[in-house]
Amino acid sequence: MTHQRILYIGGTGTISAASVRRSVALGHDVTVLNRGSGRRPLPEGVHELTADVHDARAVSAAIGSREFDVVAQFLAFTPEHVRADLERFEGRCGQYVFISSASAYQKPPQRLPITESTPLRNPFWQYSRDKIACEDVLVDAYRERGIPTTIVRPSHTYDERLIPTMGHWTDIARLRAGQPVIVHGDGTSLWTLTHSDDFAVAFTGLLGNPAAIGEAFTITGSHAPTWNQIYGWLADAAGVKAPDLMHVSSEAIAAFAPALGPTLLGDKAHSAVFDNAKVTALVPEFRTTITFDEGARRIVEYYDAHPAEQRIDADLDGAFDRMAAYARSAG
Repeated sequence: MTHQRILYIGGTGTISAASVRRSVALGHDVTVLNRGSGRRPLPEGVHELTADVHDARAVSAAIGSREFDVVAQFLAFTPEHVRADLERFEGRCGQYVFISSASAYQKPPQRLPITESTPLRNPFWQYSRDKIACEDVLVDAYRERGIPTTIVRPSHTYDERLIPTMGHWTDIARLRAGQPVIVHGDGTSLWTLTHSDDFAVAFTGLLGNPAAIGEAFTITGSHAPTWNQIYGWLADAAGVKAPDLMHVSSEAIAAFAPALGPTLLGDKAHSAVFDNAKVTALVPEFRTTITFDEGARRIVEYYDAHPAEQRIDADLDGAFDRMAAYARSAG
């Protein structure tokens, strides 16, 4: 294994923190650049640079004259962010890795499983369209100037601190209180969930890999339960034997809680099953080792041990009550 100097822009989020941990465990020289918020602790030995990643002067001052074998960008969301990175790092890194999103794939998908050749089009969610625009900038940079870029498209990646349902902790609180918990659609669509520790195996296997240059990769794992299973496993982990799961159409949920609309209609309302053959060809050790029955147990154990993080969203809680009343009146 070649020793690498890796800069993580981000580094304390759900997927970046796991990737930082694995890079350190593999013996790489890891630097993290972020605002210093410390959402998740950094391993010992990581070099920390502090700056607002979208303040060009602050970033330039923090990085100075450093060069890196890999720059892994987890906090770019618009083409302007990517262009600023390319101006900053061109000629100063051996590989620029951009975290895009599997939500950029065609919605609704015409066929499953989704592969890297599935068209990129999402008319429902601006976040996804911005990620597509970022990818376009990188593809042009590689084609026209040979900038060594790699695009990674994760789907729904979680750890013990990220509850992958609409209401997050509010859903678990409602489960334990015997209140109806809203599930979009009929709960039978398939949804791929990937634990961040599994994601990190594939991701770090692409860093410094010459075969990854100029390519895009889906990293999602193979675990695709139904939403009914997802909520059921959370209920079981929370000690709720007979959860009241109430099914409401995604369109109705979006009407009651507009903030949920784009992520439902532009992503979660559609079955999402992925073919990861492209990344496993380069990183054969990547596979799903943590399925969500286990993941749900880890989530509930974490939150039960950290009561201060058990935050109920009062507005969303009220919206769920209204959705439940609507569902009952609709029969």
